Amino acid sequence: MALIENWYPPSRENYDLILFVWQFFPLGASLQWFVSWYGMGKTSTKSTLNIPGRLAWMTMECPGFLTLLYIMNTLPAQHGITDLPWQNKVLAALFVIHYTYRAVIFPCIQPSMSPIHLFVWAFAIVFQLINATCIGGWLAAYGPVTARAWGKQLSPYPTLQFAVGLVVFYVGLSANYFHDDELREIRRREQLRQGRLAREQGVRSGSVEKHYQIPQAGLFRYMLYPHYFVEWVEWTGFYIACGLGCVPARMFVINEIAAMLPRAVNGRKWYAEKFGEEKIRNKWAVIPGIL
Repeated sequence: MALIENWYPPSRENYDLILFVWQFFPLGASLQWFVSWYGMGKTSTKSTLNIPGRLAWMTMECPGFLTLLYIMNTLPAQHGITDLPWQNKVLAALFVIHYTYRAVIFPCIQPSMSPIHLFVWAFAIVFQLINATCIGGWLAAYGPVTARAWGKQLSPYPTLQFAVGLVVFYVGLSANYFHDDELREIRRREQLRQGRLAREQGVRSGSVEKHYQIPQAGLFRYMLYPHYFVEWVEWTGFYIACGLGCVPARMFVINEIAAMLPRAVNGRKWYAEKFGEEKIRNKWAVIPGIL
């Protein structure tokens, strides 16, 4: 049953239209190069339009994997597909695994989260819905849906290419979690420090919502936003497994970079202003040797 006839899930004609428009996303994302404001994370500011961090994060990230699951469970039947190849199911599972962590687990295990502006929240929901519609539509009906089609999609070495893609994906996913946890550890240590001082002085412990340090573990030794970089690696692995002709997976990588690269470059400026350029002189923003 379609929630929105011909759109959710999309008909082939509407899917092609959505995918075509999606390829112009970097043009809109490029506006971030000219705007220093970003109402989320370390650059969030007080506003009546702010949404509490955990609530905003979960509600803006969950629509992605929920949309993909919905499309995977409804669109095949509309096209007479009774059973999808195992590759489609594995790729859908990778998407869900990532967002189970990113959308559900991540906000729950953060020591604190800054509020997120309504505009950023709405923009993220649109990104998730369109991206999941494109990838879900491709996996459910509009991409390869037979073993023979997959052999052609990943020719000349389908098994090898799919396996390489999976390895790259899991390397990126693991590295993403590792570097996220390094950021969490900074606030966990501060929470412990404040808790100890509070007990000694008989006062309430303060908030660590706006406590920042320069992280040093792992790739943080070389860049300030390795968690961005390894997420791009992760989805590049997904793209490899889908096949280089998969436009939705390719656009996911491109659009993530388009959305996140300006934030990383502007974020390096934030670190320089807060801690001094001399403290981060040997660190790139997100791509070692380039930016």
